[in-house]
Amino acid sequence: MGSSKFEIADYLDSPELISEYLNNVLEDGDSGEVIVALGHIAKAIGMSKISEDTGMSRTSLYKALSKGAKPQFDTIMKVLSAIGGRIQIQAKTL
Repeated sequence: MGSSKFEIADYLDSPELISEYLNNVLEDGDSGEVIVALGHIAKAIGMSKISEDTGMSRTSLYKALSKGAKPQFDTIMKVLSAIGGRIQIQAKTL
């Protein structure tokens, strides 16, 4: 019996799980991990839908949201909007 590769996108099936996943990555990860997490979320929602909502091609999205990519901030904002997210800043306790 062979094993299959684990795909987090297969388990991101509700807005609550997507939000929790992205918030955990934002809290614990670096910018590269956040970009990859956005890619996982885009795959879970459907890259075609995200492509349509952002006005970007699927190919461009896959490249922008892959490991090692350095997308422009505008791209990140478009993807966040397309997945139903937003950025909110909270004061850090010093």
